[in-house]
This record gives sequence, structure tokens and C-alpha cells, in this order.
Amino acid sequence: MLLEAVGRALLLSALLWRLAAAGNPELPTAVNITWSSINFKTILQWQPKPSGYFYTVEIHGQTSDTKKKCILTAETECDVTDVLRNVKETYTAHVLSVMPSGMDNFEEPPFAVSEKFTPYSQTVLGKPEVKNYTQKGSELNVVFQDPLTPYTFPNGSFQSIRDIFQHDLEYKLYYWKDQSSGKKDTTTKSHTFEVSVDSTKNYCFYIQGIVPSRRENRNGQESMVLCTSVGRNFLDEYGAEVFIIIAVIAIAVITLAIVLSVILCKRKKAKAAREKEPLNGV
Repeated sequence: MLLEAVGRALLLSALLWRLAAAGNPELPTAVNITWSSINFKTILQWQPKPSGYFYTVEIHGQTSDTKKKCILTAETECDVTDVLRNVKETYTAHVLSVMPSGMDNFEEPPFAVSEKFTPYSQTVLGKPEVKNYTQKGSELNVVFQDPLTPYTFPNGSFQSIRDIFQHDLEYKLYYWKDQSSGKKDTTTKSHTFEVSVDSTKNYCFYIQGIVPSRRENRNGQESMVLCTSVGRNFLDEYGAEVFIIIAVIAIAVITLAIVLSVILCKRKKAKAAREKEPLNGV
């Protein structure tokens, strides 16, 4: 009897151990896992909101060690920027579904795997910042600044996207005559644009970063549209339509004034004629 009881106990222990090793199949796994990255600041997002369990994120690189982030979180997003510093590495994320005490008990909790992500080729280029622009005569000059990344140099200053992409980064200036739809463009690898323009017209423009070596996501976000104001006159400001309306109103006012003057003049003559009639009768 004793041996039989011991055997049953060992069998039950082995069964429980195997169940624990297999994880908890009842826990739901994450779905709709997506990478959101701008200027190398990268957020991992997924669904659904957990209830009665938590998530832990593991970042797996092709050549780097696995790193854990957002351990036992009840959120559905995780900032993984700091573990993606090797921006040319390709990563996948494992989103684990775990119980509060399950990290030590389960050898392999249920998890979902994201699509592959390479920051260098997939992060979105942010908006360049225009620092200064002038239109002097027939030359438009634009000075701008690279977007910054979350990564820093040893001295604590932030790296720009140019520090990472280096010669693989260029910028395109799109410019056009104010109130016109015909755009022109020019490209530079520096921080300035100098283009020839019509000195009698005002111009609008915006800047966009480009990584030509990419197959996808080559073009970055567009900067704010800005316009010069050199020699801006009434027609430039309000358009020919307003000028035509004002001209029509002015002509109508002048015409009305002439008509009223003629009517008043005729009335005065008629009145004068009536006043003379009695005198002629005497």
C-alpha cells in the first residue's frame, strides 16, 4: 500500500510538473502586434487589454542577446527604444502572457511573435525644422535642422538622424509661387538650400527627408509649409477676385452718383421752370 501511494504521488507530481512546463494554455496571447517608430523612438503595441494576467516583452535580435522590457505590465504598449541601439540589427518581439507568479513557475509562458523590424530601414523620418529663410532678389535661401533621435553621444548630447544615416540621408525642397500649384524641387545633403526664383513673386515651400537606399519608407514627414513675404502687394494678399469685386462696387457707386446727380439736376430745372410761369402770366 505504501509503495502504491508513493507511486501515485510521484506520478501526480510528474504530471503537475509537465503542465507547469507547458505554461497556462488558458491565458490569451497578444494579437495585432505592431511597431511604431519615428526618428528611432520605437513603441511596440498590441491587443487586448489584459484581465487577470500580465504581459512581458522579450526583444530578440539576430545577433544580440534576448532582452526583457515592460515586465509584468498591464499596458498594451512598450517603449523598446533603448534595446534597439544597434539600428541595423533585425529584431522580433515576443509578447508573453503571464500570471503574477508565473515568471518563475512556467518555463515557456504562452506568447505571440511580432513581425521582423529593422530600425535603420523602417523608422519614419520626422519633420525637419526650418531655422531661417530669406528671399533676397532672385534667390531663396532656406536653413534647416535635422530631427533628433533619443540616442545620445557619450557627452550626453542627442544624436541627429544625420549622425546615424550619414551620407545615406538627403533632403528635398519643394517650392512654388505663392497661390500657384506648380511645384519645383531640388535636393541637398547639407543643411541649406539656395534656389533661383522670380524676384517679383513670393514663394512657399516645405522640406522632406529622404533615404534613397530604402525600398520602402523612403520619404519622411513634411515640414511646415512656409511662405516668403517680399514685395507682397494687395493682389498677392487677397487675389484678383477681390480686386474685381471692389472695382465692380466702385463702378456701381460712381454710376449711382451720376444718376442721382442727373435726377437732382432735372428736378431743380423743373422747379425753376414752375416758379417762372406765374411771372410770365402777369
